[in-house]
Amino acid sequence: MEVIRTISDLRRRLSTENETCCVPTMGNIHDGHLSLVKIGKERAPTVITTIFVNRLQFSQSDDFAHYPRTFDDDCEKLAVAGNDIVFCPDEDQMYPEPQLFFIDPPKVAKRLEGRFRPGHFRGVCTVVTKLFNVVQPQHAVFGKKDYQQLAIIRELTEQLALPINIVSAETVRAEDGLALSSRNRFLTETERSEAPRLRDTMNKIKTAILDGDRKYVAMEYAAGASLARYGWNVDYVVIRAQKGLRRPTEGESKLVVLGAATLGSTRLIDNLEINVE
Repeated sequence: MEVIRTISDLRRRLSTENETCCVPTMGNIHDGHLSLVKIGKERAPTVITTIFVNRLQFSQSDDFAHYPRTFDDDCEKLAVAGNDIVFCPDEDQMYPEPQLFFIDPPKVAKRLEGRFRPGHFRGVCTVVTKLFNVVQPQHAVFGKKDYQQLAIIRELTEQLALPINIVSAETVRAEDGLALSSRNRFLTETERSEAPRLRDTMNKIKTAILDGDRKYVAMEYAAGASLARYGWNVDYVVIRAQKGLRRPTEGESKLVVLGAATLGSTRLIDNLEINVE
């Protein structure tokens, strides 16, 4: 596996490649990321995993400073998974001058995660667009765990006519259902045993909807209140249409439950798609 640190070296290396797949990450690689690499290998002969902790998408400087950086371990895992190239630019490569041009995402980016992380998706869209311009892949893989991000990136590529196929990957979970995340390492032992409750709460909503319940607002309120009783600080648990993440209309058949809540000092997000027959 090759490790490339500069844009010029990467472009030189990829100049003879006919088809590539990009897996954008901020590092701290876990099995969820490795599943994206595996999917990427099915799409293209050369997979480029990018590792860059993007300052622009953090609303708090402390969050940026404390983001886990485990580069050597990341490379070992990626090599075993069959990844071909790791592109790991530093900030001087990605932002040689203060970034004055940004990708301004649509209104959906100011809701849900965007409401609690102002400017987050502006930073995500800007860095992903830059990475796409650097790598120029034919395919890119994003996990469904960051459901709103996936929806926004998919819309970005469509509206800007980027010739990139956005591939979605199912969320990888621990045996007890907790979605794998770099943040999980910050959970205490007690919090880790409590953490699957977020997923369990979403499953109860799914069961109720499949049983015919359409009182969405009541279900959202009950879910938030239930988590709060167990010590969670709930940002939102909502039911939305998969397309556009808007409030579902009567008869909507493709739904998704989206949730974000903090346990101790660790903020967790998750989602669950529901396809009503």
